[in-house]
Parts: sequence; C-alpha cells; structure tokens
Amino acid sequence: MSIDPAKLRSKWKWGVATETRRGLLLGMGYTDEEIDRPLVAVVNSWNEYNPGHVHLKEIAERVKQGVREAGGLPIELMTTGICDGMVLKDPKYIEIPSRNLIADQVELSVDGNFFDGMVLLSTCDSVVPGHLMGAARLDIPAVMVTGGYMPHLTFRGQDVNHMSGLNKIGAAASGKMPMQDLQSLIGSCFGSCGACDAMTTANSMCVAAEAMGMAMPGNSSCSAVSPELRRIAFRAGKQIMYLIEHGITARQIMSRAAIRNAMRVDIAMAGSINLLQHIPAIACEAGYDDENWWRNFDKFSNEIPLLCDTAPGGPYAMDQVDRAGGMVALMKELMPKMEGDCITVTGKTIAENVRDFEVWDHEVIRSLDDPVSQEPGMGVLFGNISTQGSFVKIAAVPKQLMHFKGKAVVFDDLQSAIEGLRSGKVYPGCAAVLRYMGLRGRFGTTAFPFQEELKGMTELYETCAIITDGRYSGATSGLSVGYVTPEASDGGVLALIKDGDEIEIDVPSRTMNVLVSDDELAARRAEWHWEFPKNDYPRYLNLFVKNIGGASEGSIWNV
Repeated sequence: MSIDPAKLRSKWKWGVATETRRGLLLGMGYTDEEIDRPLVAVVNSWNEYNPGHVHLKEIAERVKQGVREAGGLPIELMTTGICDGMVLKDPKYIEIPSRNLIADQVELSVDGNFFDGMVLLSTCDSVVPGHLMGAARLDIPAVMVTGGYMPHLTFRGQDVNHMSGLNKIGAAASGKMPMQDLQSLIGSCFGSCGACDAMTTANSMCVAAEAMGMAMPGNSSCSAVSPELRRIAFRAGKQIMYLIEHGITARQIMSRAAIRNAMRVDIAMAGSINLLQHIPAIACEAGYDDENWWRNFDKFSNEIPLLCDTAPGGPYAMDQVDRAGGMVALMKELMPKMEGDCITVTGKTIAENVRDFEVWDHEVIRSLDDPVSQEPGMGVLFGNISTQGSFVKIAAVPKQLMHFKGKAVVFDDLQSAIEGLRSGKVYPGCAAVLRYMGLRGRFGTTAFPFQEELKGMTELYETCAIITDGRYSGATSGLSVGYVTPEASDGGVLALIKDGDEIEIDVPSRTMNVLVSDDELAARRAEWHWEFPKNDYPRYLNLFVKNIGGASEGSIWNV
C-alpha cells in the first residue's frame, strides 16, 4: 500500500510547550527534519528476566527501521513485562495486577507524550492483553508485534516442550520418578526465547491479537528465532505509518465483531481459558461493557468445532501448527464461522488477509467438515456455588469426570493446598476447594502449581475435582473449575463450604452445586467474616484490591 510522505507531518506545530518539546528533542540529537515527522511510540516490554521478551530488543530495532523507512520518527519506550512462570504464583501474585498496570503505562506514556501512533511489542500472558487494553483506551493508530513461540527442543532423543517437564513434577514429588531425572528434563524443556511452546495463555493471547486484526498475518504462529518474525516486525513498522496516514485507529480494528473472532479462534485451537478474563477486559476498555462476554464464550463453545488439537490438552505444539500452515491457514478454514469483513492493521479485511494461504498438514489443522471434535471446548457453570458463573475447560476434562459427585476438602490458600496434596489430605474422589484466591482475595492467584502436582498423581487426576475462585493456568486439564464468582472474599457460597460437604458437578448440564440446604448456608453466612490482610502487602496490591472490578467484566479498574 502506498504512503504519501507529504501527508505525514506531526500535528504539533508551534507554541511554548511545542517549542520546549522541540528543543528537548534537538538536544538529544534529533534533526529538525526528523522531529517534523509523525512520532511513533515503539512500546517495548523487553527485559532480561522474561524469556518471552528477552529478544524483543532486537525485534524493536526492525520495527524502528520500518518506521523510519516509511517516514516516521520511532521513539522506544518501555512497559513492565513479567513472566508468569517467574513470579512463583503465591502469595504476592502479581500477574493480573501487572496487566492493569501495563495498560496504565501505555496510557500515560503514549497519551501523555502525544505520540501519533504506536507499535506494541509483547509476548507473554499479561503483557499482550495489557498492551491491547492500552490501545483500546487510547484509540490511536496501533499495531502489535508478538514475539513468537520458543524454539523446539529434545531430551534423550525425544521432542519436548515446557509441559513435558511440568507434567512430571507430581510424579517426582510422589517418588514415582527420580528427582535427578526430573531436574535434567526441566533443564531441557524451555527454549532460549519466545512463548512457551503450547497453547497456554501466552500463545493464546498472541493468537487472539492476530485474530482480532491487531497483528500482521502469520505473526502469532512463527518462531521467536525465525527470520519471518524479523520481517513481520519491519513490515509492522512500515504499516503503522499507513494507519496514521489513513486515520485507522485501534477501535476501528478492535470492533465487537473482531473481539468475537478472537474468541472463536481461541476455541477452535483449544486455547487458554484465561482469555475469558483478558478478552472481556480488552472489550470493556474499548467501550463494549454493555455485553456479557462470558455468555459469548459459552455460546461460541457450542458453535465452534475444535480444528487444531493443540497442547497441553492435545498432541500438537506451536511449531507443528506453524509447519502445518500457521494461524493464517487455520483462520482460512474457520472463516465460514468468523465475521470476515473486519478491518485489520493491514488495511484489508481478515478474510482478505488469509484468502491465499493453504493448510499443509490436514491432521494438525482440520477443516470444518472434518474437525477434531464438535464437542464444546469450554463452558460456563452455574449453581449455588457460582451464581454469577465459573469456567471449565471441557475439552480437557476426562470423560469419567463429566458427571461428578464428591466430598469437599477445603483450603484457604495455595500453599496449604499443596501441603495437603503432598500429605494425603486430598484423596481419590474428593473435590479440592481452593478459595480466597480471587481478585480481591489474593489478586487472582492461579491454582497452577496445585494442578500440576495433582496431574502427576494418576489416581487423583482421574477421580478428583478442583474448584477455585482463583485463575487457571493456560495449561489446565482435568476437572478444574475456576473463576468461581462471587469469589470467597466477597462472601460467595465458596466461602461457606466445609470439609465433607458433598459437591455435584454436571458438565453437560453446566451446573455446579454444594448439596447443603439454603437454611444451613444462611446460618453459616451469619457466622462468616473475612478481611483482606492489607498489612501483609505493599501499597500497589492494596490499591489493586480496593479498585478492581469483577472477573466477568475482565477485572479492569472499577472507576
């Protein structure tokens, strides 16, 4: 697409503030010709403590080259960019708080400095949605570049990814695998850079960004070390100048229909259920808070077949999806179920973007006529435990647990749950209840460490339920019900459950109930009291708890 350099001039012309800004830029060594160009924020989340982002410094240079070639002045700025695997989950779990902070950083740095457009670079769980939330707030021209998946590795002659080692933690903890073997396996499971090589939350969010039209075609399914990622970054730098010239802003791309498309693609790839929190957050930041996005997830789960059975629930890692044709090929197959007229950052529609691509391996990427499964991939459960809803990843539930009844074993924090699992308090057939882990209880702590250890204990994995008001890992499998709302800290029924109470979950009918009378629950409620332990946490986390909105609205600021 052609770009007219004559039209590309910064809108800030003259005045005391403008001349001060001009002088400061000149003082940093920029020329008059450069600072008369549109200013493009290259919003980078590069750092040295997140493998998903450690290579983004190099990728940003390619973006900046593209911006300069197309007539803009790129200026790089930074946001927070944590790795979900590095924060140790509990007790100061900061992933969701960091996501909202990232959106704030985008707003303050980009809007406060009057940039004309921005390119956002991110890869991991909370950073991609944080950047997209910021883009939705500001509604200026924006393109996202995601950092690709980790290069594939081998261990003792076998292909492995990060789940290969994590799935063995429970076996090692229970003595069924030598600890030395586990440590060697873990040391070979993680690549040097990029998102963990499965459809966990990071890759799922990258896929959602592309399906939403905010990333260049093919970005979400290329390797972090591939030359294609560098080419995409360069093209994205040029493309932001086209968007600025034509006045195409983020909300024009992130329409309601585009957000629905992101949901559809996530379901078709058995993506992370954590997107039920991130996608509504992006939608609400874009002004679409009048729609029940959780209901849409449930609706689309019954309409969209599984076309790509990705890990952790299925056999295929992201490198196999890439070789099979990638996201562009999968979306071409899914297009009859998508809203194909949505505009994207290319200036073309999503249908036009994928029209000329092909599937190279029909076992990995199936057609609508030959899906992996027509069964719903995820569902919303209601009942007296979750009157406002809770989520289960149906595609990952063992068949024998679709109808479950078992007695509750209750834990009020993640660490006591893990200790209870290791000491035998969690027994076959029980319902492990992990509560006070929600947004206002403990910042949306994930039950991932508990889930992964239990997964390595076959008898428990095949017979037990896990119920939590906290978050999932994107790698969740088994009968794991999360995001229970109202959460325990808000006085939800989850807070009233006692050891030995019988819990019934019927996944096909989408119900979850504790089999205790209303009168008994009312009596327990009269005696219940809980306060957030504010003295245990620093100021930002206290601020988060006081101001966070509900999970079904994406957990954005309640302002």
